[in-house]
Amino acid sequence: MQLSPVLAATGTYPFVRLEEAKRRLAAEGVELIDFGKGDPREETDPLIRDALVGGIEPLMGYPLAEGLPELRAEVAAWCGRRFGVELDPDTEVIPTYGSKEAIFHLAQVVLDRDGDKPLVLATEPGYPVYERGALFAGAEFDYLPLLEENGFLPALDDVPAETWERTAIVWINYPNNPTGAVAPLEFLERLASLAAEHDFLIAADDAYTELWFDEAPHSALEVHDRSRVAVFQTLSKRSSMTGYRSGFVAASPELIGALKQYRPSVGTAPQEFVQRASVVAWGDEAHVGRTREIYARKRAVLLSALARAGIRVAGSEATMYLWLETPAGESSEALAERLLGHGLIVSPGTFFGPSGDGYWRLALVPTRAECERAAAILERAL
Repeated sequence: MQLSPVLAATGTYPFVRLEEAKRRLAAEGVELIDFGKGDPREETDPLIRDALVGGIEPLMGYPLAEGLPELRAEVAAWCGRRFGVELDPDTEVIPTYGSKEAIFHLAQVVLDRDGDKPLVLATEPGYPVYERGALFAGAEFDYLPLLEENGFLPALDDVPAETWERTAIVWINYPNNPTGAVAPLEFLERLASLAAEHDFLIAADDAYTELWFDEAPHSALEVHDRSRVAVFQTLSKRSSMTGYRSGFVAASPELIGALKQYRPSVGTAPQEFVQRASVVAWGDEAHVGRTREIYARKRAVLLSALARAGIRVAGSEATMYLWLETPAGESSEALAERLLGHGLIVSPGTFFGPSGDGYWRLALVPTRAECERAAAILERAL
């Protein structure tokens, strides 16, 4: 049987390899503490769970791609409260089945592979779905490296004008996975001015804007000219709702109209009972504050242990991740393999791209008690 050559070229999704290693060690009886995958294990707030159950009707039809009006209205209201922007819930917002599928499909909607803008750019190290979605759409793809010397921001002024002219989409992700870096508003405005000059779309993956410790991060929604901005947001991290698969895209009426036309073909509208739970989630900030406090306490435990072990923290201003320098003379993959032997699952920086070499990532998803046990292990092992 013939299979897509793009599928063969992309290889195994990196975190599938982590899951395989996890299952193998668990079968051998090794007690594991998993800092690998960024899958929150905090309980979803009871208010949200109750709304989910209450949203189940005896008969429920297929959900519409445009989503429930009350969800679009709540999303627009939240964006107004959080970022000070006014969105039309009918023309500038569409609910999504989480953010991953919407991220993957964007190039299918925007890209003209036979036109004069066949290129998709994305920051690296980063989420592999930006590249995979672009390649399956037939795009050309290239990286914007994130270097520590630049604060893990892409060096926009180093990109040739000819590259910008060929670009259809630029993917950014701030606060950033995996580095934990945040983007100042000045950077976002500079990118928006380049988008206006060269006519490309800024696709901003905002999954981590609500997981911060000192100061609330900015969003690309806040730029003066957001006509070429599409923001992808999700409840997965903000509200510990990964299994619910609920998010949204906020963008111009032109792009939202195109998504409304496209999305019925792929059948990815969230179930209505999930949408009703999402209305409650976007309308409540108390549970988000409690979630940040939980992450802050776990983060403090690990930072203290890492400091005592002589591990340098890079980036890590926000998100649920710590981005750490590997010990001298050891690759990130060798370190991850060594820590596996101590029962700790961590992500090598190279999982996220070549610029991740020399770093490793801890996802703050284990319980506080597990973090305290892991802290003692890290001090012995590093």
